[in-house]
Amino acid sequence: MNIYSYHLVRVPILLAIKGLVFNPIRKDTNGLIHSEYMTAMTLGSPILSPARFLAKQIVVFAQWENESDLEHYLEHNKFGKLLAKGWHTRLLFIRDWGHISGFKIPKHKAKLESEFSPVVAVTIAKMKPLAIPRFLRWGRPVEKLVRDHKGTLLSLASIKFPNTVSTFSIWKTEKEMTNMVHGHTEMPKPKRHLNAMKERERKNFHFEFVTLRFKPISEYGTWNGREHFIPNLMPIIKK
Repeated sequence: MNIYSYHLVRVPILLAIKGLVFNPIRKDTNGLIHSEYMTAMTLGSPILSPARFLAKQIVVFAQWENESDLEHYLEHNKFGKLLAKGWHTRLLFIRDWGHISGFKIPKHKAKLESEFSPVVAVTIAKMKPLAIPRFLRWGRPVEKLVRDHKGTLLSLASIKFPNTVSTFSIWKTEKEMTNMVHGHTEMPKPKRHLNAMKERERKNFHFEFVTLRFKPISEYGTWNGREHFIPNLMPIIKK
């Protein structure tokens, strides 16, 4: 069964910079379908602030043939052992909107126990360079909405130059996430996400864009001194 993993880890600055040019996860890694190596950012932070580009904090988002391949990588590969020192969650695919190169959408789709189950959302976009100022104008208010929403347990953005941007968020319940998407929330200016999506439909910001929704099945490690971000996780049964 295909599995996705989302990793957060702090690395030495030279390794972080090198990774922006050469992805440290080899494409021929056993069981790897695709991976994205990115630098973490704080959602909603000012464009020119230090929080907008957290050079030593890296994100790896990857798709694997199965969980055993991921575990072998984390246990036996040099960079994998470094990832294992950080935090990561393992995810089963639920659904997607849009398309992005590299990742393969699984035929098997997981299901949540109910709309009150935790859910993880990942977006990835390949930006049109000339559209970046307009994207920031519409996107930063959405980032703040997600960052400050009472339904999020962990949220951040990430970037890989020259034009890949991504967001990651863990939600207490699927219902709270979908309510936010459709503008049904008690947050100030609740339609920020809905309005940004309408602007994207009017004139696209991206060459490629996808939103992926996942069922979290496990998490490991700590991030910023915290652990167990995701409540009520049930262990996956291996066959």
